[in-house]
Amino acid sequence: MIGALAGAAAVTALPAESATAGTKAAETEAAVTKETPFRARPGSSKRPNILFILADDLGWADLSSYGSPEIRTPNLDRLARSGVRFTQGYSAGAVCSPTRVALYTGRLPGRTPGGLPEPIGSVNERDGIPATHPTLASLLKKTGYATALIGKWHGGFLPNFSPLRTGWDYFFGNYSGGVDYYSKYSHTGKYDLFEGETEVPDDGRYYTDVIADKAEDWITKAKKQGKPWLLNLNFTSPHWPWEAPGDRKISEEITAKIKAGNTQAIFHNDGGSLETYTKMVENLDARIGQVLNALRRSGQEENTLVVFASDNGGERFSYNWPLTGNKGSLSEGGIRVPTILRWPARIRSGQVSHEPVVTHDWTATLLEIAGAAPSPDHPLDGASFAGYLLRGADAPERDIFWRTRANRALRRGKWKYLRLSTSDALYDVEADPREQANLAAKHPQIVAELRAKWEQINAGLLSY
Repeated sequence: MIGALAGAAAVTALPAESATAGTKAAETEAAVTKETPFRARPGSSKRPNILFILADDLGWADLSSYGSPEIRTPNLDRLARSGVRFTQGYSAGAVCSPTRVALYTGRLPGRTPGGLPEPIGSVNERDGIPATHPTLASLLKKTGYATALIGKWHGGFLPNFSPLRTGWDYFFGNYSGGVDYYSKYSHTGKYDLFEGETEVPDDGRYYTDVIADKAEDWITKAKKQGKPWLLNLNFTSPHWPWEAPGDRKISEEITAKIKAGNTQAIFHNDGGSLETYTKMVENLDARIGQVLNALRRSGQEENTLVVFASDNGGERFSYNWPLTGNKGSLSEGGIRVPTILRWPARIRSGQVSHEPVVTHDWTATLLEIAGAAPSPDHPLDGASFAGYLLRGADAPERDIFWRTRANRALRRGKWKYLRLSTSDALYDVEADPREQANLAAKHPQIVAELRAKWEQINAGLLSY
């Protein structure tokens, strides 16, 4: 029951923190506290540090605070309880790199060539973010921020693209869409672990743990710089291959196939299980807890704005109830993602927001909060939520646009226009987040208006 409620827009319950008590189901049902509707707390503060944590292919209800009946995520649940949990957070794309391009640029994926592949998968001069394009990092850097990206980049391959060329001072991680958690080999058939643009040796540890350790070290050192900072912390977990901590034999089998020329082995279509997936998500939660503890120990927690989200909906083993669809689809399960915000200096704890917010809205929001002006030559598509979060203004009213090569969608208020094949559908996603009651025949005028708006926006984007 709690799992079903957590998926709906009107959910107001959040499991309380529990590290040891009873069974998972009993903990979830017995330890429930009420969230309060979001309300801004006007005030003032200095520019915050920004920690943006991105999970990879994490499903809508894969956190216990979003309704998972089995997976325990005490650290992310604690993060939600100490800030705001969004029930209608969305990714800009249905797969990895389009969403990341939108986050980095603050614009729809289709504004740049690097946002067109679904996802970026090959080395070429087109598929990536050009060094000349302003990014969240480059714009913040101009205002005095230190910048770093640790983990998955997926914004274009060397030798043509790199975080260091687009505003980040420091980079440690992988350029591709996913790597084996132990060998660090990718679908390209090559080893993919870099510091900056230099390949670094692998120490043989589980990749999620490596990323967390690097982030902990960077946060600790960042305090000594004496200026605000941006850290994009991009985990690959729980993305395939389906390897939990300790699954070295599985890693060895997959890596041997990759080295023998079977690069498709990284997709691990013949592996995985609910048990393995649970372990992967729970390890991700533990490592995020490690990073947040480092932030607290360093004395920077109070004035660090933390955002947690996923780059798209979940894949094979995710728990998405009550949504339908998953990664790759523009149904709610492919693009609605867990989204959490915490900023102790300015945001009250224990709150929930039902306002729709999408990836590139965060770019616009963070730039405004940090006092960084967008580039007039590259206007943002995201809407800033700074007024809503900090000054009590209404949330921005605008249409939210999505497209893939096969699908189209546009949301306006409660209405969602969706085309998954050749026919148009219309859903009231506030009342029907499962998208089962197609209201297109009842409201043809609304369908026509939203279709026309989708086509208008699409006409201004690059063609596939």
